[in-house]
Amino acid sequence: MDLRIEDLPPKILIGKKLVMSFANNRTPELWKAFMPLRNTIVNTVSNDLYSLQVYPAGFFNPFNPLTLFEKWALREVSNAEKVPAGMEVFNLPGGLYVVFNYIGSFREAPGAFQYIMGEWLPQSDYMLDDRPHFELLGEKYKNDDPASEEEIWIPVKLK
Repeated sequence: MDLRIEDLPPKILIGKKLVMSFANNRTPELWKAFMPLRNTIVNTVSNDLYSLQVYPAGFFNPFNPLTLFEKWALREVSNAEKVPAGMEVFNLPGGLYVVFNYIGSFREAPGAFQYIMGEWLPQSDYMLDDRPHFELLGEKYKNDDPASEEEIWIPVKLK
């Protein structure tokens, strides 16, 4: 997987969220609720979609698949003056991220995350930062297609 380090500016996002765990993954339910309404969001800056996770402090140490976290389905907007009914604003703080270009089906994605968290991160000059994680789903994202492309954004800080 290709990677880069990027200093992300703060962003304003609008979408829907659900609380879930890895053991009780409700991601399909979230996206089924969001996708029919995504075009009701005004002032969008692109067609990109954000699949974003807000983990509680210490979520990965030690990792427990039953620990709850928030998962969001979102679009970026230039301002949050008009929020569609049933949606919420999420202010994504800026900061340093390592960005991996992932190619493959979402079914194989857990292996990519295991590599990032279990191999790349411990061997790098970085450690996890306590900010949202997200996947950026752009033009080349094709859901369950093995040729699908997305960016995996992991918040980091220097060790």
